[in-house]
Amino acid sequence: MNKNSPAVARATAVITGAGRGIGAEIALRLASDGFNVALNDLNAEALSEIAKRCRELGAMHGVEAECYTADVSNHDACEAMVKSIKERFGTIDVLINNAGITRDGLLARMSEENYDLVIAVNQKSVFNMMKHVCAVMMKQRSGRVINVSSVAGLHGNAGQFNYSASKAAVIGMTKSAAKEFGSRGVTVNAIAPGFIQTPMTDALTDEQKAAILNLIAMKRYGTVDEIAGVVSFLAGKDAGYITGQTIEISGGLTI
Repeated sequence: MNKNSPAVARATAVITGAGRGIGAEIALRLASDGFNVALNDLNAEALSEIAKRCRELGAMHGVEAECYTADVSNHDACEAMVKSIKERFGTIDVLINNAGITRDGLLARMSEENYDLVIAVNQKSVFNMMKHVCAVMMKQRSGRVINVSSVAGLHGNAGQFNYSASKAAVIGMTKSAAKEFGSRGVTVNAIAPGFIQTPMTDALTDEQKAAILNLIAMKRYGTVDEIAGVVSFLAGKDAGYITGQTIEISGGLTI
C-alpha cells in the first residue's frame, strides 16, 4: 500500500506517550490485536523503534504504524496531528491518552512552573486529544477512549500535588465525556495504575522498594503487559457496554 493512502481495511488506534513504558506496551499489544497504530511521542528515535516492533507484531494482520511527534499539550498541534491521522488511516477507532510526566515535590516548595507543566502535559493533553478525536468518532458513531489516570488521582499522594491533581481531573473528564458521547456509540473509560515495573521504579532504593511492596496486597509490582491487557479489553468488542468507569490496576494497593 502507498504510504500516503488511507489504510481503511482495519481499525486504527492512537496512542500518546507511546515511546516507552506503559504507552509503548499498549501500542505493541494493540498492534498484535490487529489495530493500525498512530504513535505519538516527543522522542522520535524511541517512537521509530516502537513503530518497527508494532509492524513486526502485527505483520500477520497487515498492521501499519506511523509516528507523530506533536506536543500534545498544544491544542493546535493536536488538531493538525488528528487531521493527519484521519487522512492517513481513514478512521480513528481507539484513543489512548497516556502521555504524562512527573515533577514531584512537596506543595510548600513546588514552583508554579512545575505545577503548570504537569497540568499541561497530563490534563490539557486529554482535552486537546479528546476534543479533536471525539469529533471524528461521533461522525462514525463509534469509538473507544481510554484515559490513563493513576491511583494518585483516586487517593492522592504526598509529594505529588500537581500529578495527583492532573490525574484526578482525568477521571472527572472521563465521566463527563462518557455522558456526552454515549448516545453516539463512543465509550470513555479510565485506568488507574498503581506501582508498575518501569525504569522509574527501578531507580528507587531498596528501602523505598520494600516500603512500597509492604503496602501492596500482592507484594509485587505490576507489569506493563498487565496494564496493556486491560486496555486491550476496553478497546475491544466485549467492552461495548462499559463507559464512564475507572479501573484501578494496583495489586490491591488501596484495599
